[in-house]
Amino acid sequence: MDLPAYVSNQQNSEPESQISHLSLDIGGSLIKLVYFSRNDHSHRDDDEQRSQNESLCFSDNDTSQPVPEGRLHFTKFETSKINDCLEFIRSKKLRLGGFHDCTAPSSDKIFIKATGGGAYKFADLFKERLGISLDKEDEMDCLVTGANFLLKAVHQEAFTYLDGQKEFVQIDHNDLYPYLLVNIGSGVSMIKVDGDGKFERVSGTNLGGGTFWGLGRLLTKCKNFDELLELSHQGNNRVVDMLVGDIYGGTDYAKIGLSATTIASSFGKAISDNKELEDYRPEDFSRSLLRMISNNIGQISYLNALRFGLKRIFFAGFFIRGHAYTMDTISVAVHFWSKGEAKAMFLRHEGFLGALGAFKSYEKQSLMA
Repeated sequence: MDLPAYVSNQQNSEPESQISHLSLDIGGSLIKLVYFSRNDHSHRDDDEQRSQNESLCFSDNDTSQPVPEGRLHFTKFETSKINDCLEFIRSKKLRLGGFHDCTAPSSDKIFIKATGGGAYKFADLFKERLGISLDKEDEMDCLVTGANFLLKAVHQEAFTYLDGQKEFVQIDHNDLYPYLLVNIGSGVSMIKVDGDGKFERVSGTNLGGGTFWGLGRLLTKCKNFDELLELSHQGNNRVVDMLVGDIYGGTDYAKIGLSATTIASSFGKAISDNKELEDYRPEDFSRSLLRMISNNIGQISYLNALRFGLKRIFFAGFFIRGHAYTMDTISVAVHFWSKGEAKAMFLRHEGFLGALGAFKSYEKQSLMA
């Protein structure tokens, strides 16, 4: 396994004295947690033992990346199930991974670094249930800081994926900037990164992971994102998508370079088919929806890279989840619109940029000792 595995909720426990520096990224759909354990000899399950040579090790719903003098742990929860997240923090005593306000030595308040809109929305809930205050960090700052950290510090972090072939990309730290960071969460932000702390959000789209999840839930009755993603494996988007070949009698539109299999209109066949919603298979809806959103993101991303003359496009966010079809669709879109001149690149720790950026903010305040 060389991509993150998100499995059951069973957790290993850590000695409470070893936990430090918990950080949160509370988004509209998911809550991402990163915390540091100073004990690098903690229990490893069988998967971890088999993965000792990889930069990302695995345990149940909790992935760990070896770091000097300890380990960084990664986990996630649906925002709608925030009570599960709070119970996880309480049961593992992760509140001890915060810090006290150095400007008020007598204060017993514990602060935890947090980013994302939920850091504001749920601040009172964290204080009421866990007795901790959320020290809020800017969302875009954290995304860029997390991306820069991964691209500079983690071996084989970035890779391309096209036609089922995954290839790791060697990053020249002296030639990293500028690049376009495309973070696909509930919505999509496109950020031009010129250096550490130097960035500009140049574009975005409201058609992102939340769109896939929301529309997918209405069309398929799936209860969660992973179930919807799994359903797409079994689907055939051509059942509901109108292709160029459907319009041109099965042939290409060669003059402008469109093959017969090119999608002319997502969900377009529903216009002429004499069918009701229940006559379609949910898996075909899921496949079509995933392709529609991934194609759209890939196209808009390349056009923004072209706009600013950027050669590197990194895609991140939990919408991707290491899903082969999603990555392939985004890659094909970038390849098509760039006429092969640009490549989509993905990150192994794709969903944790914001949480990692918040984690790194402890360092700015000399709290990493």
